[in-house]
Amino acid sequence: MSTVNQTMTVGEIVARFPAVATALEGFGIDYCCGGRKTLEEAVERKGLDLDEVLADLEQAASEPTAEERDWRTATLSDLCDHIEATHHEYLRRELPALAGRIDRVVKAHGDRRPEMHEVADVFKSFAAELNAHMMKEEQILFPAIRAVEAGQTIRGIGAPIAVMEQEHDDAGRALERMRELTNGYAVPMDACGTFRALLEGLRTLEADMHRHVHKENNILFPRVRERLGRDEGAGACCCRP
Repeated sequence: MSTVNQTMTVGEIVARFPAVATALEGFGIDYCCGGRKTLEEAVERKGLDLDEVLADLEQAASEPTAEERDWRTATLSDLCDHIEATHHEYLRRELPALAGRIDRVVKAHGDRRPEMHEVADVFKSFAAELNAHMMKEEQILFPAIRAVEAGQTIRGIGAPIAVMEQEHDDAGRALERMRELTNGYAVPMDACGTFRALLEGLRTLEADMHRHVHKENNILFPRVRERLGRDEGAGACCCRP
């Protein structure tokens, strides 16, 4: 029996079968910010062959995966803790390291590779916005989600969730632009070790961000909305007394 079909949303597929994430990335299909699209819609947008994509995804879904756990059934608090301890800590460790590499690459290769100046500009804005984004999640949104799970009444939680989703979209566009500027993180023939490490680091950053945003957009936030009910409105924002 088929495990994956074209009517499932891309986010649902990855939530159920985490191992397919790598296959989707290979096809260039966005499963985090674009997770609400059906597989058929995503494939058509990319101009891919649906049968080929389905076959690859079904094979990936049937293989054992080292994914840590099924976050669809974990507590909301555990998922928030995991996002902070895994993805936020990764970003706090890697963003400064990548910033340093970008500075060195621009100084050494910027004349021959002028596109790296724009990569540096995009990355600087991306990192600054992401650091502010993580602070808002850790100090405002995630505590509110934990309080909701503990049975407290928190009004207006839909508003900060919508803001986080918009900021995820902004981060996705920045990552896409850096991918375009580096030709898919292709390593130039004359690249030094730092340049190679930078491109590999940006590739790893993109992959981790896809998984990070997927867990929030396609698992955490829908579960919070479901818990609160479809009609949970903006009301008084949860970040205010």
